[in-house]
Amino acid sequence: MRYFIEFSYSGKNYFGYQIQPNQISVQEVLENALSTILREEIKTTGAGRTDTGVHAKKIFAHFDTEKDLGENLVYQLNSFLPTDISIKRVFSVKDDFHARFHATFRTYEYYISLDKNPFTQDSSWQIWKRDLNIDLMNEACKILFEYEDFTSFSKLHTENKTNNCKIYKAFWEQNGTEIKFTISADRFLRNMVRAIVGTMVEIGNGKIAPSDLRTIIEDKNRNSAGTSAPAQGLFLVDVGYEFWVFEFLGFWVFVEPQKSQKFDHAEVIYYFLKIKKGTLFLFLL
Repeated sequence: MRYFIEFSYSGKNYFGYQIQPNQISVQEVLENALSTILREEIKTTGAGRTDTGVHAKKIFAHFDTEKDLGENLVYQLNSFLPTDISIKRVFSVKDDFHARFHATFRTYEYYISLDKNPFTQDSSWQIWKRDLNIDLMNEACKILFEYEDFTSFSKLHTENKTNNCKIYKAFWEQNGTEIKFTISADRFLRNMVRAIVGTMVEIGNGKIAPSDLRTIIEDKNRNSAGTSAPAQGLFLVDVGYEFWVFEFLGFWVFVEPQKSQKFDHAEVIYYFLKIKKGTLFLFLL
């Protein structure tokens, strides 16, 4: 039986999410906790792989087991795991539902501090020696929607079959001395967000013009873009799927529509209902 697990983590002490030889990773720690508690070897597949030092406020992974998870697995995991990894919920999904390949979008946020702040040094890029023009950076964001090939922002020598991504949203906003960049797309290339942020900062400080972003993208050359922003300011904040999950009468409810059906509450017809190992499944016509 397949289960989804929703969790978050601070990436400060980890060499990314994915298991690395001779380096500690979030995946290794999570799988060790699951395997210890369930008393069988558990392998997980994550919705994405964050780089060294990158954080996740919301991420999913799936794993398979035929064991009854019981009612206290979330509590047990949170008791076992270190303080920098937190489990929110575990729920059943269809056996072929995939945490990575069935994700429809991912959203990242990047934080910049315009103050020298000792309390955010592990969660933001501190740029307090120079000014940034947010209007110019937002002007550049509009150009991102004109393109799909983001080779110029991809880490070199990767095994990607394509460097095409569809950007859904991209904008900067300022709250006091904190600047936040939000970007959402169907997929991201390795190091893509940090490379975009580094290039945007060069636009914000006047080193290059917003229109130069077109030339950078069209060059399809990583050396044309700016230096990658530091890892500690980057957060994965959301991963989207074409289902609903909510709690109802003590059960986690998993709702998956047919591909042709939109999320319209007025048109939902509950075709089949069953309770299976603590999860209520609602399949729609």
